[in-house]
Amino acid sequence: MKRGAKIKAYDPKAVDEAKEHYLKGLQNITYVTSKYDVLKDSDALVLLTEWKEFRSPNFEEIKVQLKTPVIFDGRNQYIAYDLENKGFEYYRIGK
Repeated sequence: MKRGAKIKAYDPKAVDEAKEHYLKGLQNITYVTSKYDVLKDSDALVLLTEWKEFRSPNFEEIKVQLKTPVIFDGRNQYIAYDLENKGFEYYRIGK
């Protein structure tokens, strides 16, 4: 963010907690109300939560919404989906 990154964030249950504790005082953050709206014109998806809503996404919709099909999976939730063969750059960055 110090270098000009902009963040769009969506969380179906903990957005208020994130605003108050984790993202408080940070600039360049937009909050949206849907898991696909957050991807519109974004450069990448960074998954940092394990809510049930994110477990079986429509990867074709994700690819349409993102500028580039890049996923950083902070929970290793999408390992079984063989995303590289679906045209994604896929990085497992969490446990």
